[in-house]
Amino acid sequence: KIDPVTGGIIFQKSEKRGGETMKTVKRSLAQLLGEEYMASVMAGAAIFKDMDIEEARQLAYDEVEFMPQAYREKMDGLLSQVGQSVIAPLAASSSGAPTTSFRKAANPQASPLGGLGYLRLGEDGRLYLAAKSEHYHIPLGHNFPGYQLIDRARQLGITNATHNNTRGHITRLLERELIRTVNGLAPEDEGTLEAVLASEQPHVLNRVINLDTGSLACEAGIKMMLARFYKLEEHSPEPQHKGRTPVFFVIADNEGKGRANYHGTTVIAQTMRGLWPELYDKMEAAGILKVCPVNINDIDDFRAKFEQYNRPPFKTAGFIHEIIMMNYGGIKLEPEFLQQAYALCHAHDTPVMCDEIQSCMWYPGMFLCRAYGLDPDFVIIGKGFPGGEYSASRILTTHEMDTLSQFGALVTNGQEELAALAYLITMCFAEENAEYTGRMGQYYETKLRELGARYPSLISRIEGSGHLATVFFHEAEQVVRFTAQLNGSCIDISAQTYKAQCPPTALTKPPIIATPAMLDYMLGKMDEALMQLAGDARGAARA
Repeated sequence: KIDPVTGGIIFQKSEKRGGETMKTVKRSLAQLLGEEYMASVMAGAAIFKDMDIEEARQLAYDEVEFMPQAYREKMDGLLSQVGQSVIAPLAASSSGAPTTSFRKAANPQASPLGGLGYLRLGEDGRLYLAAKSEHYHIPLGHNFPGYQLIDRARQLGITNATHNNTRGHITRLLERELIRTVNGLAPEDEGTLEAVLASEQPHVLNRVINLDTGSLACEAGIKMMLARFYKLEEHSPEPQHKGRTPVFFVIADNEGKGRANYHGTTVIAQTMRGLWPELYDKMEAAGILKVCPVNINDIDDFRAKFEQYNRPPFKTAGFIHEIIMMNYGGIKLEPEFLQQAYALCHAHDTPVMCDEIQSCMWYPGMFLCRAYGLDPDFVIIGKGFPGGEYSASRILTTHEMDTLSQFGALVTNGQEELAALAYLITMCFAEENAEYTGRMGQYYETKLRELGARYPSLISRIEGSGHLATVFFHEAEQVVRFTAQLNGSCIDISAQTYKAQCPPTALTKPPIIATPAMLDYMLGKMDEALMQLAGDARGAARA
């Protein structure tokens, strides 16, 4: 639930610090994928692998413990060695063949030799803390024990590669699970799920397109919106808004320009954030499309621009947004703003795309849009769902928006079976541990706000929500020194100092398996860095 005053997520109070109880889930392949399916897989294993029935049954039916107590204790037990050399450095590391920009940004010393949960072993032999979840890929950390089920699936001969027309059982099972969970249905509520899947009502999410990356998933949504203005193919039906100029609403930066939003690396998505300016100017001048940035959490600005561009020769084509803008300081869009913007869009035939690539999996229920009470026409997910095991994203949409032909909407390599299995494993653990995720997110955010309040000369405010929390500094030099000190201690957070009129920001995003011990260690190191900065500032003032 959302606090109507603060906009924060409310959880039942607990006497425990942050709620330390993480459930250890146990599942077998048969439990996740169904006994009938596994019987057929076992029969295939006997033919292709000459596997005897007992070995096949063990792989199919023996449960794997997703988060054993010993695993958690091992993680926490190694915390004291973060920043220390635990093995000899890698002597001969490949230089690769990167582009110039990648070479300049490279930090091979921190590149992984191995990992355990929230810990990573770098090529320099030191132990690192994945305080940003390896750029938002690993909600369940490195080498999550539950992913052993993927190894078992391989041993049984379950193949990964399929094609659009041969989407496998696991992929199809995942599609139903995504629709179930995004609609907030209980696992046993098959009747309601069938009704949702059959619904032709607007804003009911009941379609899934499997894609490889978040960029392609966002592009699929943009193409579906464009299909209301332009034909995909010569024989396509006449678009309902033919002749009007489509206007896409995105979130503006603090200068009123589009540089705050980020919806992938395809060309049109990049023009929405100010890239390819000459190309965009020509498209806008020709009336091909227009991008309209709207001010952050400013419903009056949204309403005024909506009124302006929802009349000929224009037509509002879509509103595209994140909820936590981790590419712009982690600024949080407020529930009231989004709810009012959605109501306006829904009343005037304007689709809404909620880009949850950053936020998916890091909140109870896995979809932050549900906690906000939103009903988008498109939801974009990825990164967190496959847990870093595969590149696999999805777009969830509605009957109403399901207008493109097969090859207009997707690519040929988005149907991987083992990637779908990674989704199911991650979702199973996250659903069982929704309360733990919420409590730990609340604990981390609360403690971070307390920390910020102790250093008002350095920190202007704490942004974001839960695990996706950021620290706004008064000066860019302060955040650069802060992150440099933490990085020097092998705590992986980053400084964002290059965005237009966005306060200098330190970005954090602990995995959802973060324990109280991990968060306390991280907060303690942040406190030490802030104390050092504050002391240096006092010394400089006396001098």
